[in-house]
Amino acid sequence: MSRWGMTIPMARVPLAEHREIVAGLADLGYTDVWTAETNGADAFTPLALASQWAPDLRLGPAIVPVYTRGPALLAQHAATLADLAPGRFVLGIGTSSETIVRGWNGIAFDEPYKRARDTLRFLRRALAGEKVTEEYDTFSVKGFKLDKAPDVPPPIVLAALRPGMLRLAAREADGAITNWLAPADVPKVRAVLGDEPELIARLFVCPTADPEEARAVGRWMIAAYLTVPVYRAFHEWLGRGEALAPMNEAWAAGDRKKALELIPDEVVDDLLVHGPPDKCRERVREYVDSGLTTPILAVMPGGGLSPAEAVRALAPGA
Repeated sequence: MSRWGMTIPMARVPLAEHREIVAGLADLGYTDVWTAETNGADAFTPLALASQWAPDLRLGPAIVPVYTRGPALLAQHAATLADLAPGRFVLGIGTSSETIVRGWNGIAFDEPYKRARDTLRFLRRALAGEKVTEEYDTFSVKGFKLDKAPDVPPPIVLAALRPGMLRLAAREADGAITNWLAPADVPKVRAVLGDEPELIARLFVCPTADPEEARAVGRWMIAAYLTVPVYRAFHEWLGRGEALAPMNEAWAAGDRKKALELIPDEVVDDLLVHGPPDKCRERVREYVDSGLTTPILAVMPGGGLSPAEAVRALAPGA
């Protein structure tokens, strides 16, 4: 069986109330828990809790931005999680977006490819216990050494949406993380990444038998994500540029309502996993059959299910 991950924290569940859900994931057939970092919980704190609540699960952030922490602090965070969960922690890093980096944190979003590459190279050395003094293209480090390097250095996986980052992930990382794609898109990503590296994707899942309920959820999310330049370029590469052009034009003109209306049903159905839970599980398996190594489910409200009920209903063995 492939890996089968769950995103935490879950919507509408306070972090302190996740213990029972997380502790039961392995018994339901889940293998992983993964976080994200946008404008909610930070990526590392939920994983620190999960490392103690669920000693059999693999843990990872998908992703932490390479700009919003200094390289040494990022290494410290990773070393802490690797110490809490030896052999079970995977570090997912990526450039994030200009909105998060520049707009929310006031940090220049310059040379993202080089920043990701430089951070990856620094982390390899730091997490192996080396003392690092290096002038990288996008930052410099002078004499940093972890007080206690992890006994098991964590694998590092790289957020990659297009060929340049995918090739970097194939050359220097232990895998790639992608997002917002359909099963039919996976072979195109695999063709660049190669067959061997782990390929991880967060899949947004709305377990409802009402397609209009799901599409209403999906349209808001697609508009929020796919108007961001990196995602817009990703879907142009995947071949959805023409289908999404009306949405992007309306969004750029400030007409949010019109932008939502202009997203075709077919695009929503391609990118959002929805339907009764058994159909959702079948759809997730389509991704795996197409070449995805690790699906990470992100449960959206729908179908009248509580988050805990949705976790049970979407479990691989349900």
